[in-house]
Amino acid sequence: MRSEISCLGVNGHGTEYAEFSCLYPVVEPSYTKWEKYYDPIPALQWMQARPFIPLIAVACYCAFLNLGPAWMKERKPWNWRKVLALWNFALSLFSTIGMMRTAPHILHNLFTLSLRDNLCTDPEFTGGSGSTGLWVQLFIWSKFPELLDTFFIVIHKKPLIFLHWYHHITVLLYCWASYTTHHPAGLIFTAMNYAVHAFMYFYYFLMCIKMKPKWLNPAFITYAQISQMVVGVFVTIFSWYFFLVDDDENVPCNNTLANNSMALVMYGSYLLLFVQFFMVRFSKGKTSKSMKKTT
Repeated sequence: MRSEISCLGVNGHGTEYAEFSCLYPVVEPSYTKWEKYYDPIPALQWMQARPFIPLIAVACYCAFLNLGPAWMKERKPWNWRKVLALWNFALSLFSTIGMMRTAPHILHNLFTLSLRDNLCTDPEFTGGSGSTGLWVQLFIWSKFPELLDTFFIVIHKKPLIFLHWYHHITVLLYCWASYTTHHPAGLIFTAMNYAVHAFMYFYYFLMCIKMKPKWLNPAFITYAQISQMVVGVFVTIFSWYFFLVDDDENVPCNNTLANNSMALVMYGSYLLLFVQFFMVRFSKGKTSKSMKKTT
C-alpha cells in the first residue's frame, strides 16, 4: 500500500482525497485512465441545480404505472425474453463492476477510519471523489434506467406488486437527495446495493435463458435483500447516534436530520416489506408442498 500523500488528488471543491487505485498498486492496472482521479463536482453541481429531474422521472413513472397495464389489458403479452435477458445481464455486469470498485474502498475506510469518521466525514474525502466517486455517481444515475424493469413486467403482463414500484420510486428520490446533500453513509449503501443487484440480475438473466441451476434457491435473493435492509437500518441508527450526541466541536458530524430521517423510513419500510414478501411467497410454497406430501 502506498502512502496517502503520494496518491493525493484534489476535486473541484478543493477537497483533498487519496485516489484508491493509487493506494493499492496491485489493483491499479485494472482501472482506466477515465476512472483515476475522476472529478465528480461538475456533475454534482449540475444535479444540485436541478432537483426537479427525479420528480419529473417519478411523475412519468407513475403515469406509466397506470397507463401501461391499462393499455396492455386487451393485448397479448409481448415476447421480449431475449431483450430482457440482455437487459438483466447488462445490469448484472454493471453492478458487479460497481461492487468491485466500491466495496474495497469501504474495507479500506473501516481499517483506516473510526466508525464516527465513516458515518460523519464529508464523502468527498472518504470515497466520493476519484475512481470510487465515479462509481458512486454512476450508481445514482443508474436508478433512472432501472425503472425499465417495470416496463418489462408490464409488457409481459406479470403481476406488478406494491413492493416493486414503491422500491423504485423511493430509491430514486432518496439516492438523488442523499447524493446532492453529501450523506456520509452513501458509499456503504451504494456498495451493498451493487452487491445484491450483481447477483439478483444475474439470477434473472439465467431465468430468461432457462439455465438456472436446480440447486440455486430463489429465496437466497430475498435473504440477501433482507440482509441489506438490516444493515441499512443499523447503519442509519449509528448515523443518528453520531448526529444527535456528537461532541466534536472542531469537526462536526457532516449529516442532516432530513438525510437520517429519509434513510430510516426507507430502510425500515423496505425491511418490513421484504420480510412480508418472503413470508407470503416462500412460506406458502412450503405449506403447499407439505400438504401435497400428506395427501
